[in-house]
Parts: sequence; C-alpha cells; structure tokens
Amino acid sequence: MDEYIPAIQGALQEAGVDGWLFADFRGSDPLAYRILKLNHTGMLSRRWYYYLPATGIPRKLVHRIEAHSLELLPGQPLQYASWNELQAQLKSMLADHRRVAMQYSPFNAIPYVARVDAGTIDLVRSFGLEVVTSADLVQRFEAVWTPEQREAHRYAARCLRTMIDESFEYIREMVTNRGEVSEHMVQQSILERFDSYGMRSDKPPIVAVNAHSADPHFQPTPGSGVIRRGDFVLLDIWAKRREPRSVYADITWTGYVGDTVPEPYPSIFRVVRHARDAAIDFVQDAVHAGQAICGWEVDEVARETMRKAGYGAYFIHRTGHSIGEEVHGNGANMDNYESRDDRHILPHTCFSIEPGIYLPGQFGVRSEIDMYVSDQAAMVTGQPIQLEVVPILRGS
Repeated sequence: MDEYIPAIQGALQEAGVDGWLFADFRGSDPLAYRILKLNHTGMLSRRWYYYLPATGIPRKLVHRIEAHSLELLPGQPLQYASWNELQAQLKSMLADHRRVAMQYSPFNAIPYVARVDAGTIDLVRSFGLEVVTSADLVQRFEAVWTPEQREAHRYAARCLRTMIDESFEYIREMVTNRGEVSEHMVQQSILERFDSYGMRSDKPPIVAVNAHSADPHFQPTPGSGVIRRGDFVLLDIWAKRREPRSVYADITWTGYVGDTVPEPYPSIFRVVRHARDAAIDFVQDAVHAGQAICGWEVDEVARETMRKAGYGAYFIHRTGHSIGEEVHGNGANMDNYESRDDRHILPHTCFSIEPGIYLPGQFGVRSEIDMYVSDQAAMVTGQPIQLEVVPILRGS
C-alpha cells in the first residue's frame, strides 16, 4: 500500500481537501477495501476508520479486540472499546482539519459512491468538519486502468464480438434444422463459449425475443421464450478474463430471424444508431480537442437525438455506464436521466454507450459499444460495430 500513499495525497492536494476518511462496518464500504488494497480475510466485525491526510502521517482507528486488523496499512494506530471512546478518538484523529472527503454523495446523486451511512456523516459533521464527496477521488483510484487492464479489455471485446457472430450462427442453424430454439438454450451456448475463451461473468447474458427485448434487463429461463423464423432477437453479453484484476467488455446487438429485415425494425435501429454515433462523435471530438466533459453531457447528446426523432419517452435508462473490474464500474456514468453524473471522464477509463428504444409489448432495440479514453483519443473497442439489424437467416 505504501506506494499508493503519495499518489493519493497528491490527489487530495489537487482537490483542495484536508484528507480522505474511510469508514467501514462489516464490509459496508467495498470501495474502501479496493482502494486501500485490503482483503476480507481478517476479523473485521467492528467499525474501523482510516484517515489519509493530504500531508502527513495517516491514522487508523480500530476496536481493541481487533487491534491487528489494519496493521498492513501505514499510519499511526489508535484504538477504542466503548462508543464514547470511539467518538473521542475519531474527533482527535480529525483534529485541526476542516474539510474531509468521504464515500458520500449529496442527495444520493451517485449511488455507486454513497457507501457511508448518514449517522456517520452526522458524527463527523458534529466535530465541525465539512464532508465533501469522494466521487472524483474514487474514480481516479478505482476506474483508471493499467496498461495490462486495457489489454485484458481488448481481448474481452474481441472475444465478445466473435461470440455475437457465433450466437447468430447458432440461432440460424437451430431454426433452419429444427424450426426453433429457446432463449435459454442460446444463453447457455454463450456461457459455454465464455469457458472456451477463458472468460467469466458475474451474471448470465441477455437473450431476448420479440416483446422480451422491450425489457432492458430481461433474463431468460428454461421455459421463457422460443425463437422462430420471423422473430426479433436482442443479445447483450458481458464478460472478462478469469485472471485477477481483469476488466469487462459489454456489447449489445440485434437481429431478425429471416433473410431480410422488415419494417419497423430498420427504422427504429437507425434512430438508435444515430443517437449512439452522436454520443461517440461528441466524446471523440472533445478528447481530441483537450476539452473536459462530464458523463451527463454525453447522455444529453444521445437523449436529444432520441427526442428529436420522437422517441425520447421510450429511452428509459442512462446512455452508458462505467466499465471496470465490475461490469458496472465506479467511474463516470453517461447519465443525465437516472442521475446527473457531473464527474469528468478521465483518461484511461472505459464506459459503454448504449441508447435504446423500448416499445412495450412489441420489441426493443439497443446498440451497445464500449469506449476507452486515452490521453488524446477515444476509441471504440469490439470492432466492427453494428450498422444494421442482422438478417440471421441470410445465406441459409
């Protein structure tokens, strides 16, 4: 951990805060464990605190019966046993500081960051301190990728892109030879491909036919739906390599079980594609120009395209999410709908762009790509991206 201390303290100085206070009770703040490189192997059944000042020596406060629980972290050790001793020690630990960052989000605007309970915030404020959000700090130390993670993502994106083609081919073969295939069978075939490519996922992929595709988070079951000729199909797959610290890729494609794709599918897809591409262009232009942009701005570009086309009411989720070791990562989301994410998009981070139109009881179209931002460029991974609804039976 020692090598991270100067980097974190430098970030605190840039942010203009006196320090970063980590507070946890029985794993209530998983971000603290990840950023501080702690594991869960020890006994941590009581409240613990770790204060990292912008300058000076860190301090750690633990219960006396768990005196060794934070011994791998550098800093001055402090202990408590009773509740009033805890409060006195915590107040002493923060003495002479006035502005501290915590895993707190005003009005719960960014729930990914809102890990500290309101009572702990009240306690710290009672000492006369101002509590500010650690949202940008979390992003800097949680969402920024190493070169190795970037390569792991590129591998995952290439594999997922291949799996999309393989899955449409699997549907084509099954429908041609047997007349139908279930959503669940297609999902299971994708999971088998994960194994063959040395990849894994926290949840199974989405395979949705017809009206099921209008449910953005639909999950098939063994008896949920059957895919036949003349059906519309959405595939949303995400996975990462099995190695530690690998990061995800996440893409969505749509297809029609026929030789050609009839209306209204192409028209709806074109609207979604234009929204997707408008967001991509906005990010790439801004990064190329050295212009700082926030996640909410990207969402607004895609959403305005939908509104102008008359489908704003049918775009019912954010434009994209941060991607990291978790498929929904802890960096900036492309969101001015579910929340207003005012975090800046940082270099060496990745996120999805995935606008969608969902017509209840009919079908839904989503086109999802991943973007990785470097110092001077923004790249779309998992090429080639989708340009039209796939006619799954063409050539059969």
